[in-house]
Amino acid sequence: MNLFNRIFKIGQAEAHSAVNQLEDPIKMTEQGLRDLRQDLDKALHALAEVKALAIRSRNEAEAERGRALEYENKAVLLLQKAHRQELETAEADRLATEALLKKAQHEAQADRATQEQQKFEASAQQLDQNVQQLKSTISQWDNELRTLKARVTVSTATKTINQQLAQLDSSGTVALLERMKEKVATEEALAESYGQIAQESKTVDQEIDQALGKDGTGQAAADLQALKAKLGLG
Repeated sequence: MNLFNRIFKIGQAEAHSAVNQLEDPIKMTEQGLRDLRQDLDKALHALAEVKALAIRSRNEAEAERGRALEYENKAVLLLQKAHRQELETAEADRLATEALLKKAQHEAQADRATQEQQKFEASAQQLDQNVQQLKSTISQWDNELRTLKARVTVSTATKTINQQLAQLDSSGTVALLERMKEKVATEEALAESYGQIAQESKTVDQEIDQALGKDGTGQAAADLQALKAKLGLG
């Protein structure tokens, strides 16, 4: 069945070079489990056949011992008839001897069948151990497969995210952000430029009045005081 070779192949599914060649470890593990289940079916079939042979040999041995006992009983009956003088002694001895020979033959057949039964039972025991080992291995790898599927799901999601992060610059997102920052800086510089132009558009008189702190309100107040003085209202 190459059981251990197959187990080794499945056990190496993640580390084997096939994985490096982008072969799917999930599919490889599932195929390995299918192979193991096929081996289990074959082992169960072989176990059933060997057990059937053991049962047949046991039944044959019991039947042969029964026949041996019958011939022994016949020999006893022949001797008893001779003893009661119902049968000549010589004839009784001859027939009893033949009966005992038949008994020995059947006993030999019974012994042979018993030996075969023991061999078949030993083979069945070994096959049963293989079956139990296969069942245990399949159960183990069923659990491993569930874990492996979960790990693949996580690793695939992680790989996708990492790929997106790794391709962020090439996607132009960072370049777009840089352009937006540059545009804001340009708008700020333009606003400052317009402010400077507004300052430069003032007349010289405005600049002088601004420097002396003069404005229209101060002149109006002075004119009001002069008018009051002229009217004698000061």
